[in-house]
Formats: sequence, structure tokens, C-alpha cells
Amino acid sequence: MQTPVPGYLAELLESCDGDSSGEPAAYIPELARADVSLFGVAVAAPDGVVYAAGDADVPFTIQSISKPFAYALALQDRGCDFILSKVGTEPSGDAFNMISLESGTGRPRNPMINIGAITTHALTGDPSMDPQQRFERVRDGLSAFAGRRLEVDEAVFDSEMSTADRNRSLAFMVRSYGIIDSDPIEAVHGYTRQCSLLVTAKDLAVMGATLANAGVNPLTGERVVDQAVVRQVLSVMLTCGMYDAAGDWVTTVGIPAKSGVAGGILGALPGQVGIGAFSPPLDEFGNSVRGVQVCQRLSGDMGLHLMGAATGGPVTVREVVEATVDGDPITVVRLQGDVHYTQAERSLRVFSEIEPGDSPVAIDVSRTAEFNDVGRRMILEGIRRLGLDGHPVTLVDPDGVLPDPHVGDGPQPTVVQRLALDS
Repeated sequence: MQTPVPGYLAELLESCDGDSSGEPAAYIPELARADVSLFGVAVAAPDGVVYAAGDADVPFTIQSISKPFAYALALQDRGCDFILSKVGTEPSGDAFNMISLESGTGRPRNPMINIGAITTHALTGDPSMDPQQRFERVRDGLSAFAGRRLEVDEAVFDSEMSTADRNRSLAFMVRSYGIIDSDPIEAVHGYTRQCSLLVTAKDLAVMGATLANAGVNPLTGERVVDQAVVRQVLSVMLTCGMYDAAGDWVTTVGIPAKSGVAGGILGALPGQVGIGAFSPPLDEFGNSVRGVQVCQRLSGDMGLHLMGAATGGPVTVREVVEATVDGDPITVVRLQGDVHYTQAERSLRVFSEIEPGDSPVAIDVSRTAEFNDVGRRMILEGIRRLGLDGHPVTLVDPDGVLPDPHVGDGPQPTVVQRLALDS
């Protein structure tokens, strides 16, 4: 059979294609000439499968969608504490090109508005880098997110530089507060080249999937940034990524996202999907009119709203069986699926039903795909308490999904790859 996803995406584009409202970004001459009929969408799974429809292979400049990725690179290169001392994380409530600085510190409100993004660009890479080396660091990093080499649209770059006076003033402003040390003109030059990199809707979907995959590109297998960096970036995207329309976006779409004035929108839902949409006409906030509609439909149709996740997910305890090993009785608890807080809590309830005593217990995680940190700690605490109750505990973990299963001051479990039950 054929998966229905491509057909669904084609139908989605057709249903949103009738809205002719909005205009391309008129203040950048090259973008003002964009073909308003172009419309594409792509979705990518964290394992690298990409589905697309419409003009998903048509290149356009990434513009402000580069901001979260340059922010990720700055966090990776300089560390979270240092970057937070230079750029805040609060929604500004202002348009993307406004002077939004904290009173007293002079920090830009967040890295998703221009004044914050210019700052972020200047803070990527090693402090010893010259402007060209810094731009190449940014280009290489964004290319790693996309899984292919990204090139600059020189015509758009020249067009943007001819209208960059406001961005130059923003750069001089943060330099005056000591937020950046680099030359303001060079910072704007590098930032504008960053925004002029060419991508497609498919590229955006893969870049989103890399964030959704905790920083590992699903196509190349390369870890681009650390998981802690991804968490920080997605958090800021959720609250600040759609400018002064961020509140409406969170309530109606509920996916961390970033828009760009060339008509692109990128979404990334952790562990589930990366989304790329492209349509040049923009609304009053600078977001793609049809791109927003597509994301609203995807969120509603596919149940992707961050606050609408299933409560508890699939049952983690697959079964509890009483068996024997070499004639001796043993209680076997078999887990399955991903184990996060809710799943671990349900498992601990099952553990608590095992009466204290010296009968052996086996915890079988051979069907478990992943433990997050909370799930791991909770399950290990359950194993510790079973041991303190007197039970010799065996952990069946053939794939090492529960590494270093040290349980503190309790009796340590015996780790095996399989359990040889009597037939």
C-alpha cells in the first residue's frame, strides 16, 4: 500500500490555496518581486522520512528562520550562561525590527528579533574569528542542520544591504551597551548574509526534524548541537518565534516555530516532526498567510499541539508473569515503549504491588525504546526499593537502554541480556 501522507499534504495545500490575502515583503526590493503563487509544504520525521507537496523544492532565502539556528550555534560555542548574559529570552511584544532592550542591562529582549539576532550572530564561533570565519561557522552550522551545503543568494543579499540602515543602527545600539565587541557594520554584514542563505521547504522540515531529534540530523546522523541547547532554542521559539503574533500561535498551533519574511515557516515538535512551509504573501506580523494556515491545519488534523499530547501514552507495563528459572519461582515485569514520567509512575505502581520478601524479581526492558532522565531515575528507584524489600532483582536489558543501572545504597541488580525461563 502507499502511505496517505503525500495525498493529505496535497489536499492541505489545495484547501489553503484560495486565500490570496497578504503581500510579499515590500521593503526588500528583491523579495517584493517574489512569485505569490508559490506554495509548498514538507514534513520530516525524526528518523529522516520526508513527505512533501507543492513547491517544496523551490529555493528561497531563509531570512529570520536562521535566527534560532544561529542562536543554537552561539549557545553551543560560548555556553548558555554567557549567551544569556548578552541576550534575554522574554517575548518583546514588538515588531521584529524594533529597539527592544532591557532597561539597565541593554540586553536585547530575545534572539528572535533583529536586535537580538544581530547580537547572536556576533557571538557565534570562537571570539578570535574574523567576520568571514564567523559567517562560515554560521553557514556550516546551518548546513549541518539542513543536511546539505547552503549557498547565499547574492542578489537578495545586495538588496537587503541597500535597505539595512535600521539594522546598522540596532548593531551600534548593542555595541554602545557593551553587549558585543565586534564592529557593528561587520556584524550586520554577516547577519544579512546569514539571512540570505537559500533553503527549500524540504530543507526547513529537515532542520526542524533535527531540532525535534534532540540535535541529531536524521538524514546524516550528525549531532549538530547538544540536547540541552535544543531545549533552550525550542523554548524561546515557542514564546518568541512568531514575533508579536506568538500568543495566538501558541494557542492555535502549539508548535515551536519560526517565520521569515521570504515566506517560510519552520516548526519543530520534539520527538515527532519537523515542518517546513513556504508561501511569499505575508500578514501584518510578517508571517506567511498560507503558511500559518497550513500549520494550523497540520496541528489540528494530526494532533500536534504541544499541550494536546496524549495523557500517559501507551501502557508501559506490557505484562506481569509468574515464571520459574531452574525450577525457582520468579516474578517478571515486562516494560515496553518510551518511559518518561507518566509511564514510570505507572510502572512503580505495579512494582508496589509486589509483596516484600526474598522471591526473585526480573524487570525486563528488552521492549523499551528509551528512558528519559526522569523515567530512568524513577525506575532505578523502584528497583532499589524492591531490593530493600528483600527481592534479588535481575534487569533484562539486551540493548543497554538503561545504562549504568546503579541504584545507590540498595542491593545492586544483576544485569543480563536474556532471561532463560523454564518452558
